[in-house]
Amino acid sequence: MDEELRSLTGRLRFEAGAGEAFAYERLVSTGDLDELAGVLTAPQQPLWARELAAFRLGLVGDRRAFETLVLLLNHRDPQRCASAAYALARLGDPRTARAAAALATNELRVAYALHPVRLLVELRAPEAVPALITTLARRFRPHDPYRRVALACVEGLGALGDERARAILNEALAHPSLAQAAAGALKRLPAQRAPR
Repeated sequence: MDEELRSLTGRLRFEAGAGEAFAYERLVSTGDLDELAGVLTAPQQPLWARELAAFRLGLVGDRRAFETLVLLLNHRDPQRCASAAYALARLGDPRTARAAAALATNELRVAYALHPVRLLVELRAPEAVPALITTLARRFRPHDPYRRVALACVEGLGALGDERARAILNEALAHPSLAQAAAGALKRLPAQRAPR
């Protein structure tokens, strides 16, 4: 069993509890993708069931999981966000990068931007660098509480190695909590050509 799936099923088994043990085991063991997809649209399904169904569908590339996984990517529970990001990275839906970029740059939801930022880096999509630059620039405000998001942007821009990130990474050098990561990220960018 996939390690991320093992972690998710252990967590959701606990959430389902003894009262939902049969329904839980059914969702874990079924090979019927239509049954899993049905859980996503059926009324009054518990969140654990929707998450389990969407995660399993995401792992096999069934795009019916997309909307549910995007909602979970923006959830207040970091474990749900992490699991959704993992499944979305494997889903193969072309809408994923655009959705992750929208979540990463939504200043009203910046508290939940960490996993969308990391997902954009993993996808290496065209939307990634502009979204990370936008999100990072907003983190330079005095006393910004979202240091982990800023750090993920800096590290992600280094991993992506795109020259467009040079200016914002140079700005990050002036922020003590980001300076070391920014210096490392700058080293990963292509060498600058000397002017002629």
